[in-house]
Amino acid sequence: MKKLINDPKNVVQESVAGFASAHADIVTVSSDPLFIVRADAPVQGVVGIVSGGGSGHEPLHGGFVGYGMLGAAVPGPVFTSPTPDPIVAATKAVDGGAGVLHIVKNYTGDVLNFETAADLAAADGIEVRTVVTDDDVAVQDSLYTAGRRGVGGTVLVEKIAGAAAERGDSLDEVAAIAERVNANVRTMGVALTPCVVPHAGEPSFTLGDDEIEIGIGIHGEPGRERIPLEPADAIVERLLEPILSDLPFSSGDSVLLFVNGMGGTPLVELYIMYRHAVEVLASRGITVVRNLVGNYITALEMQGASISVLKLDDETTELWDAPVQTAALRWGR
Repeated sequence: MKKLINDPKNVVQESVAGFASAHADIVTVSSDPLFIVRADAPVQGVVGIVSGGGSGHEPLHGGFVGYGMLGAAVPGPVFTSPTPDPIVAATKAVDGGAGVLHIVKNYTGDVLNFETAADLAAADGIEVRTVVTDDDVAVQDSLYTAGRRGVGGTVLVEKIAGAAAERGDSLDEVAAIAERVNANVRTMGVALTPCVVPHAGEPSFTLGDDEIEIGIGIHGEPGRERIPLEPADAIVERLLEPILSDLPFSSGDSVLLFVNGMGGTPLVELYIMYRHAVEVLASRGITVVRNLVGNYITALEMQGASISVLKLDDETTELWDAPVQTAALRWGR
């Protein structure tokens, strides 16, 4: 195993410290308990949004803390949920009097610990709502979940809900928009290689040199099937078919197409996938009106990608376009 780390036990703390130093104009960091928060938090009269989960998925979630998106992010150990204490502390840090929304990926540890934290925050007089993302169409249950996994669509939920909060929507309204985005986005992923968790020192699963895993999760969970490597266009079609049939999407829809790298896949390959995904959608009368291409929700150095398709309406399009200033997403400001 070759990694640019010091002690495997200190990977998350040292990474967050570096992140804080690099983006001091946007965020500040609490080291004990560990969480990342907007530099101007709490913003009075604005719904605070908190997300988090195991580290190793960067830039999710800390890279999305800032104006127009998250108020705070709580990083746990690599691929392990944060405990309730830092979630409660982050919730208090972003509470500007308008309540706090928790956006939680559907992994058992995340759901349970955010639920406990919400109860503790409520006992301290903070109104909390929770939206659980579950956009993955690959499997109903996995090593980490009961039901569908929360994956790439989480980025889109955080951006659009963050814009709704920034414009002054109420807590109920922000939660409703987050739920609407989650209900209208579907994701499917593929792995070409496994990843190596620092403290484990060995691959999280094995794939032959000519094998790929269709429907992989962001922790290396097994997917739908293991098949021989195919050309990129064929893989795109394999990923899009279950996405488009699940919602279902239909001719006349306007969508946001998100082609996400899993950490070890270069942009040159992601754009090859994006190109054919647009072609497949167009052949079905579906128009890509917004897009996102790059490494935004990763699995350490895993080679692979995911495709997310979000059905847009006028309001969610406007909220996607709204200004955002975070380490990983920034436009319009």
